[in-house]
Amino acid sequence: MIATKEEFKAKVEKIQASSWYKKPLGFGIARLDRGQKNTDKILQATYLVHSWEENYGSAALMLDALKQSGVELDLNKSELSFELNDKFLAKCIEDFKPFIPEAKGELHKNVQVLRALATLPIQSGLSSKDFKVVFIFEDSKPLSVESVYLKLYALSSGKANLRSLDLNGAFGLLENCAWSGNTPIELAWLRENEISLKLVNKYPNITMVDKFPRFLSHIIPSDNTRILDSAKVRFGAQLACGTTVMPGAAYINFNAGTLGSVMVEGRISSSAVVGAGTDVGGGASILGVLSGTDGVPVSIGENTLLGANSCTGTSIGDGCILDAGITVLAGTKISLSEKDVKLIQEINPNKKITTLMKGSDFIGVNGVHFRVNSQTGQSVAKRSTREIKLNKDLH
Repeated sequence: MIATKEEFKAKVEKIQASSWYKKPLGFGIARLDRGQKNTDKILQATYLVHSWEENYGSAALMLDALKQSGVELDLNKSELSFELNDKFLAKCIEDFKPFIPEAKGELHKNVQVLRALATLPIQSGLSSKDFKVVFIFEDSKPLSVESVYLKLYALSSGKANLRSLDLNGAFGLLENCAWSGNTPIELAWLRENEISLKLVNKYPNITMVDKFPRFLSHIIPSDNTRILDSAKVRFGAQLACGTTVMPGAAYINFNAGTLGSVMVEGRISSSAVVGAGTDVGGGASILGVLSGTDGVPVSIGENTLLGANSCTGTSIGDGCILDAGITVLAGTKISLSEKDVKLIQEINPNKKITTLMKGSDFIGVNGVHFRVNSQTGQSVAKRSTREIKLNKDLH
């Protein structure tokens, strides 16, 4: 029995020094939504609390508790997940006992979860078998719905950087569901029961059909972040403090998002990242890795303006402006005057600026104003002379 925090620390160190132990990248305990027709099928994993490259002491004790409860651990695998059992929970509560008095506060959230699970009220209708403890040891292709969700949590909470995690194959693991609020429903079950549900007026209010839930179904944003329509941000997106997502044409896909205060009134597609102080204008479209960039993710710099209905398929630097309606793709031919070549070269001494460039040649080039010559229809670039500033009252 561990009685003090010093004993807790000593046990953690002993476990971590053991030959069988392996430090995880991330871990957490998830409540599972299973299929209504096929209960072996996991539709959603809601993490009560998740850790990513942190809380290694809790991870060590949980792995040891699994081992002590009779679970066989194969730490050569990239990920592991186990249904909870009473022995595991009892062992965890025993080991975390020095922290139990503090578990009501903000500290030790893993302890809060374990204690709540150990005393789960009968009227909840849930049992320990509705939960899994999940560990990811290597950032490789996910093998389960549980690991996909843990990675999406890591991204949306900002614990992992955008574009830093392997999500290959994630779509193939997730079920395409009807969603009623935050409840996923198997489409096959819905078809089978459509008549009886409608007959007694219990047909669910379906808000969407998708493999991914919405960001706000799982994540509480920072106090100064605004999302005016929950449908506009997909789970797995990452929103930095001060980001505002307006209704209408705005949209942020998974593994995409913002790095600071950003106004979003356009589309930020998968794997696209937008820098602080930038304004993504109404209907502006930043292409994603699945929509026209040949798999190359797009980064938009800081304090840049993407005008209404503009389209960006290549990375853009800091302090740039795209006029409304202009399209800048990797292969777009863009002309510059000798004067603008000199002006842009002055602030980008390490870049080669010429009178004819492609869109991809402007990667890392700052202070450029992209326009269309209204007489010739030719795309042109000039030295930007306008400073882009967001309204501080709004962000």
